[in-house]
Amino acid sequence: MLSVFVIYPGGFLMEQAVHPEQQAESQWLQWQKRAAELQIEAVFSDEFVSELKRVWEASDYVAQCCLRNLALLPTLNVGGSLERAFAPGEMKALLQERLQDVTVEVELHRQLRWFRRDQMVRIIWRDLTRSAPLAETLEELSALADACIDQALDMLYQWALEKCGVPRSESGEQQYLVVLGMGKLGARELNLSSDIDLIFSYSDQGEVEGPRYQSNEQFFIRLCQQLNKALNNRTADGFVFRVDTRLRPFGDAGPLAMCFNAMETYYLSHAREWERYAMIKARVVAGDRMAGEQLMRMLRPFVYRRYLDFGAIDSIRDMKRLISRELKRKGMVENVKLGPGGIREIEFIGQAFQLIRGGRDPGLQVRPILQVLQHLGEKSLLPEYVVQELAEAYEFLRLVENRIQAWQDKQNHLLPENETGRLRMARAMGFEDWAQFFQQLEMHRNRVQGHFDLVFAAPQAEGESSEDKPLSSVWRQELEGDRATAVLLDAGFTDACAALDRLKGFRSSHSCRNLEGRGRDRLDELIPLLLEAVSTMDDPGATLARLLKLLEAIVRRTAYLALLVETPLALSQLVRLTSISPWIAQQIMRHPLLLDELLDPRRLYSPLEKDDLEVELDILLFAVEPDDLEQNMERFRLFAQSNMLRVAAADITGVIPLMVVSDYLTGIAEAVVGRVLQQAWYDLTSRHGRPTDTIGHETGFAVIGYGKLGGIELGYGSDLDLVFLHGSKNPNAMTDGDKQIANDLFYTRMGQRMIHMFTTRTPSGPLYEIDMRLRPNGNAGMLVSSLDAFSSYQHGDAWTWEHQALLRARPVVGDPEVTGRFLDIRRDVLSKERDPEALKIDVREMREKMRSSLDKTKSGWFDIKQGKGGIADIEFMVQYAVLRWAHSHPDLLDWTDNIRLLEGLARNQLLEGDVAKILANNYRVLRAAYHRNALSELPGLISEEKLQEERQTIQGIWHLLMES
Repeated sequence: MLSVFVIYPGGFLMEQAVHPEQQAESQWLQWQKRAAELQIEAVFSDEFVSELKRVWEASDYVAQCCLRNLALLPTLNVGGSLERAFAPGEMKALLQERLQDVTVEVELHRQLRWFRRDQMVRIIWRDLTRSAPLAETLEELSALADACIDQALDMLYQWALEKCGVPRSESGEQQYLVVLGMGKLGARELNLSSDIDLIFSYSDQGEVEGPRYQSNEQFFIRLCQQLNKALNNRTADGFVFRVDTRLRPFGDAGPLAMCFNAMETYYLSHAREWERYAMIKARVVAGDRMAGEQLMRMLRPFVYRRYLDFGAIDSIRDMKRLISRELKRKGMVENVKLGPGGIREIEFIGQAFQLIRGGRDPGLQVRPILQVLQHLGEKSLLPEYVVQELAEAYEFLRLVENRIQAWQDKQNHLLPENETGRLRMARAMGFEDWAQFFQQLEMHRNRVQGHFDLVFAAPQAEGESSEDKPLSSVWRQELEGDRATAVLLDAGFTDACAALDRLKGFRSSHSCRNLEGRGRDRLDELIPLLLEAVSTMDDPGATLARLLKLLEAIVRRTAYLALLVETPLALSQLVRLTSISPWIAQQIMRHPLLLDELLDPRRLYSPLEKDDLEVELDILLFAVEPDDLEQNMERFRLFAQSNMLRVAAADITGVIPLMVVSDYLTGIAEAVVGRVLQQAWYDLTSRHGRPTDTIGHETGFAVIGYGKLGGIELGYGSDLDLVFLHGSKNPNAMTDGDKQIANDLFYTRMGQRMIHMFTTRTPSGPLYEIDMRLRPNGNAGMLVSSLDAFSSYQHGDAWTWEHQALLRARPVVGDPEVTGRFLDIRRDVLSKERDPEALKIDVREMREKMRSSLDKTKSGWFDIKQGKGGIADIEFMVQYAVLRWAHSHPDLLDWTDNIRLLEGLARNQLLEGDVAKILANNYRVLRAAYHRNALSELPGLISEEKLQEERQTIQGIWHLLMES
């Protein structure tokens, strides 16, 4: 009940309680009385009066606005604005109309405040009567703030130009202010009585072109002060919005407005972790929108890192601890925003995922928290039921927050303590009494806090601390000598002395010795966990050696240490995979970003098919501008390396068979080649236009894969054998752009551009090594050949070994008409009838020439690929057989890989008995051995005594087929 004091006869005071409903009724009678006195005529329906009393019961602010401005209520009644949501841009248009005759600052202040009052009454009314859903209320409040900021800035800027002159950059361009809205304003989630957090910036340093000298900085700081005054100052008409500018660089100590370069320098060099958190919601709300988007692109690398940044979790834990400690100190645990299970915890959950994964997942680069939660559910980063509970809690808590603030238009987040306030709150939320309301509130807050604790719980927090564990004591050198080796031996390290020496060597390494602060703490947490996981492997000593070498390479990048500490699953996968494959350890050491792939075993051990690979690459490239070649090249490399790791993980654990491994690796290369071609085409056509008079309706260009790429038999670390073809028909044809060049030159530059993108050593290394020696005339030939030149060469000048290579060639990507013409040329060339004996001599001589230069067989060791009875012998026999019989059996030319070529030879019964089947089986065995050596970082050699039966069988078939 509302407590009022009534003066009774005799002069004493007595407190008397008034029900909120009675208070609203009293205010309504008061309005009617004053309206009658002023002869204001208004007819209200019973439904309108009923709504009015419900609104006034929950919002004394709305009641007082209507009582002070008696014309407001009739206007709302007849204007229809209470019955609908505003269309996009309508709020701004209404304010423009209201300000069109304003010529002085005092009147601007007055009109802004009156407009804000009218719109707040309307928005609160629709909110309290449930005419507007929460999303609409938040959107319209944000639109109101945007309109007030934008229109005030526009008028103040024009007046400043008239008074001071035009601010210009050093190159003479006119400068404008950019206003960033942070927090709830930036996310378009403004509440009923929120501060607006603003950051101001402008493009370039320079000076004002005016009657007296003034720097751009001075001009814009003065303009910002006037804007803050217009919005923030409290006058007899109230205020527009409370403005907070403390989120700007250097806080209160920094200038009110900074140029873009200074902003970029600050955020990339000086900003603290919480400023990344704040910048997630930043949005251009007023001023020069185009320049503002340029600023946001400049700051994106600060907010969204290209690696998964699990250090954000600990930073948010620290922020939450500080908030909780402050709330307890001030006795504000019942704060629905900052208290346990409050709105901020839901935001922390979503924004933690944004900071960790946003650089890799453009779907998380959004501002509204409900959109973030929805995306987390769609990506299975949070269970669906968790997303639903958090979304329901968020809506309930935001409604509670609005009900608290609607009462008196004060920035308050505390639940009411007195009986009347609690009853008013319960009724405004649709409950009969406080008990029912509070029960629902507690259910939501308990759910939120439970989910928050699960997301932010430190993995090693339960049970004994890491400091109490013996392995931690060994790492911290609290145990030495025999006591330390005894602990390692007991843990499972069979050579405990060697393990201890490795730990000491790692601890004294340059990278580790100079580690300080958070990085040192992270490492001290990680090493005991790592030792515990390594001790369970079959060869813990070798695994530890690989992992310590890997850690030495990444230890200075504490985000990766945080990832391994925060996600035990990633640590266990790292230990497991490196224990099996030194190649994986080397790959991660060279490309630490691959650690991100260890987080989800469902993804790690499930390589993607071709279509899914292309979708993933498109998503990865989505956030990068086409003109940003450096970033695109980095994304290509990240894509290829992460997907190769997935294939390797599935391969060494037996999830996929050997022959499918090459299919997956080839699919990765094909996806990359396709996007590299697109990028090169974009770069060249942007500058020179499109080639004219060409075959094909797309690029007129094709990439032909030879060797292992052409044969769909790529291995880990394979080069790509490529040939580039174009369909230009007229040697004098030119491109159609402003900077025209000849078609031949265009396509040559396109090939050069592609090779540059493949082979340039970026921070992530090269994409693929490229071999172009199989093009017509080899290294002496044109980098890109026309179809006519290619056809002429293949028909008239190519050697037998080049036709052997052509057997393995296929289009990888390109214009369909160009690739179709290539396939016709290939079939024509390979279908020619050949003299079997002459063909046999050519193939045999080429094989001997290759063996003499490449065979690394030596005493006790056999070269799996080039040795007698090795892989190359099978490949040459297959090529001989296909070239010999393709003229009479054209289906032999349908495929390019050895296994299906052998199947074709068997199907046509061209080899005696089961020879084709035997060769196929032995080919698989040899490739498996070669493949395993690659994963173990070993050369392509096996001991002399291994695979003798297979080698002898292959040699016998070679003798019968090629020498008899």
